[in-house]
Amino acid sequence: MPTPPPPSLSLVRGTLDVLVLKALSWAPMHGFEITTWLEEHSAQRLEVEDSALYHALNRLEGKGLIEAEWGVTENNRRARYYSLTVGGRSELDEQTTQWLQYADTLRGILSVVPRNT
Repeated sequence: MPTPPPPSLSLVRGTLDVLVLKALSWAPMHGFEITTWLEEHSAQRLEVEDSALYHALNRLEGKGLIEAEWGVTENNRRARYYSLTVGGRSELDEQTTQWLQYADTLRGILSVVPRNT
């Protein structure tokens, strides 16, 4: 019997920007490649809606954290390729530190076993 796919996880508010920056730290990518990268690296557990992704890309570009240029995909289609700026790499480093500290803090709190009274 095949193993059922893991349940999808909703993105926690505020995480998509840092996840996009992380994906772009590997290489410049167009939107579909970013979505695919995030799905692959989350073991197919994160589903990123196109509209949310493109809002994040516009927001990050507006802040100067990424830049975009037109290119041609492997399928010979025009697409905008996004890449990190120096400021984007710095923001990724800061956000990574903060999110990992936050996750460790949550893990500690949620791991507390109640005392028997």
